[in-house]
Order: sequence, then C-alpha cells, then structure tokens
Amino acid sequence: MKPASPATAPGPRSARTDWPKHVVILAVVAVELFPLYMMLQVSFKDNNGFVQQPWLPSHPSTWQWENWVFGFKLIVPYLANTAFVALGGTLASLGLAILGAYFFARYRMPGGHILWSLFLVLMLLPSVANIVPLFLLLKSLSLLNTLWALIIVGVAAGQVFNIFVLRNFIEELPKDLFEAAEIDGAGHLQQIRHVVIPLSGPIIGTLAILAFLQAWNEFLLPLIVLRDPSRFTLGVGLIYLDGEYVKQWGQIMAAYFIAAVPLIGIFLFTMRLFIRGLSAGAIKG
Repeated sequence: MKPASPATAPGPRSARTDWPKHVVILAVVAVELFPLYMMLQVSFKDNNGFVQQPWLPSHPSTWQWENWVFGFKLIVPYLANTAFVALGGTLASLGLAILGAYFFARYRMPGGHILWSLFLVLMLLPSVANIVPLFLLLKSLSLLNTLWALIIVGVAAGQVFNIFVLRNFIEELPKDLFEAAEIDGAGHLQQIRHVVIPLSGPIIGTLAILAFLQAWNEFLLPLIVLRDPSRFTLGVGLIYLDGEYVKQWGQIMAAYFIAAVPLIGIFLFTMRLFIRGLSAGAIKG
C-alpha cells in the first residue's frame, strides 16, 4: 500500500473561489453598520448641513459638538430609568423562573401534565390583547406612572418562556447529582444553588441577555403607563424628541447614537456567552 500523501495546502485557485463569500459577508456587514454610520455623521451637523449633504461627513471644523452635549443631557436620565427597569426585571424574572423550572422538572404530581399544558397556553396569548385589563389592574394597584409597574409586568411576562427553556435544560441534568445532594442533606434551595445554577450557567446567561434586551427595548407599555417625563425610559423619551414640530436632526441622531452605545457594548461583551448558551441548549445528554 502506498503511504497517504500529506494534505496539500489550498492553492491560489481555492483562494480565488472564496472571494464571492467575502463579498457577501462584507455587503451584509456594510448594510448592518450603515444606520450607525448615518447616525454618527449626521449627529455632527446642523439642519442646513444635513440638507446640503445628508450622506457624507462634514468637515471637522464645522462639527456641531453642542448636539452631543444636548444628547448627553437628554439621555442620561432615560438611561438610568431604563437600566433600573432592565436590571431589576431581569434579576427578578430569572430568579423566579429558576424556581418554577426546578419544580416542573424535578417533581411529578397528579395532573402535572395538564398544568404544564395550561401554562404553555400563555405563550400563545398576544401581549397587545392584555393592554386594557393590564392598565386597569395597574390603576387599581396605584402603580401607574411608576417604574415598578414596568418591572412587575416584565417579570410576569417573561416567566413562560424562561421556565419553558429552563425546565427542558434542568430535566437533562444527571439525576445522580440531585440524589447525592439529598443524601448530603441539601434542601431544595441548596440543590438549586449548588447543582442547577452552576450547571445551567450558559443557558441562564443567554436568557438573561434576552430578558435584558427585551426590557431595554420595551416601548408600548412605558408609553401607556408613564406620564412624568422624569420617569421616561429610552423608547418613550426618544419618540417624544422625534415628535417635535421642528426637528433638529443633529441633536436627534446624537441622542439616538448615545442610546445605542449600551446595546452595542452588551452585544460585544456577551456575544460569546450568548452563543455558548445557545450551543449548550441545543445538545442533550
């Protein structure tokens, strides 16, 4: 038998055949980054400069830095309110979802399948259909025009999806770990702390990112619930800025770009954790 010939390195011909893929990738990246480019270059212009040249950046000597000063002063309170709602809602939602998923995954009771099926029906209900009853409920609880209303509703709305994902993941954990923890005298909360959370870290991180982004981008409920401008979140505050009679496009784009920076940072620093969680959730056993 002839020895296997060593694998040859790809030659120039194979490199040439890859250029259509790179062109497609660069085109997709350019399309995705184009809104950021437009926001950034328009944020340094006044209305006259934007009308005269809307597509290309202006000369640095004509940059309107006061647009960014206006954007920071406007956005900082909205950022604080949005961060409070997003962080509080994410932590509370995941904490309750872990407890609920542990119950459905570890215990069997008469009628448990029926209860689980009824619980999943909530995923089919459109959130818009609950706006009027939800508004009346918040009004009766004196929660209108408060950030706590957004946190409570966000926690309740995120339970179905979070429990659905976590239950399937917890069911795949080795039962021997739970039995060993019970032999050592660990209670339910200790099993969740020492078994469920460490082994479910990737999927919990993925759900945390999704819940945070959902709360950060929420628009309809804050628009209906909030009335005091000092309590506005980003979506509501920016839409009121866009609704003025005379639109200062430079100030608007500066505010939009500042509002987008936190999400860009979250995406860059948590992308690996997000992909790891999705990969862990796709593999069973």
